[in-house]
Amino acid sequence: MTKVVRIIFMKIELIVPAVEENARIPNLAFPILAALSPTDVQISFTDDLLTPIHLEKDLKEVDLVGINVLTKTALRAYEIADAYRKKKVPVVLGGIHPTALPEEAKEHADSVAVGEAEEIWPHLIEDVRMGDLKPFYRQEGYTELSKIPIPRRDILPKRGYLPLDVVQVTRGCPFRCEFCSVQNFFGETYRFRPISDVVEEVRRLRHRWMMFNDDNIIGNHSYSKELLKALIPLKKKWFGQASLSGLKKVEDVELLARSGCNSLFIGFESLSKKNLVKSQKFQNDPSEYREIIKSLHRYGIAICGSFVFGFDEDDPSVFEETVSFSIQTKLFLAIFMILTPYPETAFYHRVKNEGRLVQDRWWLLKNPEDFAPYFTPKKMSGEALREGWKRAWKEFYSFPSMWKRFHWDYSPTLINRFVYFPFQWMQHRFTKKKIIEGRRRYRTHSF
Repeated sequence: MTKVVRIIFMKIELIVPAVEENARIPNLAFPILAALSPTDVQISFTDDLLTPIHLEKDLKEVDLVGINVLTKTALRAYEIADAYRKKKVPVVLGGIHPTALPEEAKEHADSVAVGEAEEIWPHLIEDVRMGDLKPFYRQEGYTELSKIPIPRRDILPKRGYLPLDVVQVTRGCPFRCEFCSVQNFFGETYRFRPISDVVEEVRRLRHRWMMFNDDNIIGNHSYSKELLKALIPLKKKWFGQASLSGLKKVEDVELLARSGCNSLFIGFESLSKKNLVKSQKFQNDPSEYREIIKSLHRYGIAICGSFVFGFDEDDPSVFEETVSFSIQTKLFLAIFMILTPYPETAFYHRVKNEGRLVQDRWWLLKNPEDFAPYFTPKKMSGEALREGWKRAWKEFYSFPSMWKRFHWDYSPTLINRFVYFPFQWMQHRFTKKKIIEGRRRYRTHSF
């Protein structure tokens, strides 16, 4: 009989892969798992964005490697995983991409954590100690957010990130948009942390500025109202992502401002009601966009608007129409995206069934952005979609647009007074180098 040797002093390396220069904001997944780890486990953490991993020189001597995988970082994650497994170090992959495609992820891992991991993580660690790591882990049901500990932010690098703290209050989204991958990971649920737990965590934060990384911070009106009231005495400044459905009443916008909200990321997605209905984004009504934007601006809340090109009703006129709207309404930022068939989303399966998916498993390409769109649009060619997308970025971040979008008619806010023009210049350069010229801004990895 083979004697099982239990690992006593265990070392775990947690990794967030990166493929290009993104916003330097920490991911909370691993600080939460670190807080749930036994006290006798030594946790180390590497953000590939801050410290690019050399696949020969930088691999650590540990007992387990955990890697959080997004679809856009899948190829890089698999490369790191393969390098560690080559050294006989067991690797577990988790996150939104392995949850969507666990069998694909298993080709590059000893184990795959499917879905949320809070309840399975301690069991997984014990299995590693005993040399009995299972090929797949999936917890029953979804995590009760009252059981989530305050993240161990001490494992994060002291330098490199933006000077702000990240907080998670809810999980999931009450809506079922066709192109969104959120429900594949969090299920058809929308859960909240106890307000008292949130307040206690926020009180402990180092920075005055913070970001809520929730998919929709105001998805439930009664909960968000209670949360925002609780934030007022804490005197924090924050930004997050919000649905238009919670911004229709002036009193709700006023409460957002009083709670310390300075800016919101809002998914307008399209100016076409037909597109929105087809995509099951029923909560958006283009006829309400302008009034909601005006209301937010009156209370000093800057807006980053997200728009998607490539819906079924989009023809070549969509680019000029969308950019014109974004300039007229004086959006602080606009993000223009090409509609993307993320794995296992309803949109992915629809275009595949219609024979319009021209690039399956696009996430495994070396430079996938060069091949977008990955499907055939209905009312324009793929080339026309790509060129129109580039023009939209170029026009919105042009110098005349910057001047037109500045808020001369509202009382000055911090963003308006000190941040606006430097940030616009940064986005102008980003557009030129990344969108127009297709340069990769990320420091070259050494493989």
